[in-house]
Amino acid sequence: QVHLVESGGGLVQAGGSLTLSCVASGFTFSRNVMGWFRQAPGKEREFVAAVTWSLIDYDISAKGRFTISRDNAKNAVYLQMNSLKPEDTAVYYCAGGPYIMTRNANDYAYWGQGTQVTVSS
Repeated sequence: QVHLVESGGGLVQAGGSLTLSCVASGFTFSRNVMGWFRQAPGKEREFVAAVTWSLIDYDISAKGRFTISRDNAKNAVYLQMNSLKPEDTAVYYCAGGPYIMTRNANDYAYWGQGTQVTVSS
């Protein structure tokens, strides 16, 4: 059975930092693309970042402020978020599943329950 469990969300002031963690089980983690998505109230879920064994991709909104990384030995993926802005407020989801880098949420078969990130101004 596949499980993805996120942690690390919370309330932070604008300009602050948070690190999200996601631990996965139930699938061959090292072979899959792992991604982070987010969904703000009233908006569609959107791509934030993804990482394979050799590639990293960021949405323009995250580039230069967020860093995605993975530890295959721990079946974990991380999202270091710096210089946070109020518009980063959303529920952040860890996702996995594809073998090829993709930004399309429909390509990800496995999802965590989400962790809330709130950035106050």
